[in-house]
Amino acid sequence: MFSLLNILRIVAVLEGVSYLLLLFIASPYKYFTQDDAYVKLLGMPHGILFIAYIVLVVIVGRQLKWTSRTFLIALAASIIPFGTFYVEKKFLNPNRKS
Repeated sequence: MFSLLNILRIVAVLEGVSYLLLLFIASPYKYFTQDDAYVKLLGMPHGILFIAYIVLVVIVGRQLKWTSRTFLIALAASIIPFGTFYVEKKFLNPNRKS
């Protein structure tokens, strides 16, 4: 059974991958070729994953009683390349040492 924490872990990784694809493949391709096909293809899924990540961070953060600092780090990670991977490893991984 999937818990909200596991769903957030999955969404965090997918959001991070979609963000990196947009930043390092779709955007350069658009500006070098004047063809925005990849941006259009990746933009909507990334937007949906971004919103899902934010909503899930709010819900899971409340459930786990995160400090304000942890909560803000998790939110800020959504706009920093590789940020959601850090959050998944540091705050969401059930095997991490406390």
